Amino acid sequence: MEDPLYFSGQFLLATPGMADPRFSRSIIAICSHDENGALGINIAETSEDISFHGILEQFDIEPQELKDRNVFVGGPVEMHRGFILHSLDFNLSDTLQVGDRWGLSSSLDILGAIAKDRGPKKWIAALGYSGWGAGQLEQELTQNGWSITPGEPEWLYETSAKDKWEMAWKAQGIDPSMLSGQFGSA
Repeated sequence: MEDPLYFSGQFLLATPGMADPRFSRSIIAICSHDENGALGINIAETSEDISFHGILEQFDIEPQELKDRNVFVGGPVEMHRGFILHSLDFNLSDTLQVGDRWGLSSSLDILGAIAKDRGPKKWIAALGYSGWGAGQLEQELTQNGWSITPGEPEWLYETSAKDKWEMAWKAQGIDPSMLSGQFGSA
């Protein structure tokens, strides 16, 4: 019997055939995937409603000299819950280290550290996450809505691309305009 495949530290790219409009053009950084399910953060869409300074303000944290940043819409689950995806040069007791690729933290301590310029060198903030129950992600991968790729941790921190989803496909040598939303089987 083969060992199951788990995808922590990889990326899910929504294909043009993605049936769920909440995930259209998504890039999900898979932070945890095992026999119990999966958790990932969408890094392709930023919020129009809140910025990082707005989050700090909610917790009475002074941003000091920190330049404001966009906050990503991490997924449709628990949109009030915040996450920081960051480089591995920073670690707290609650940090989930995702292989040798990035860390995921969700405590107020990381917000304070970032505001005081004592946090990770590279980071992004997200509200909410995407979650899958046991076997659900594996099932979805057979339905042609997602493509899985190792990608690059730098995709997390990419902010200059007008369309991060297109950038991710092109980084793999694929022109996403040539992908079809229709799939068949032989």
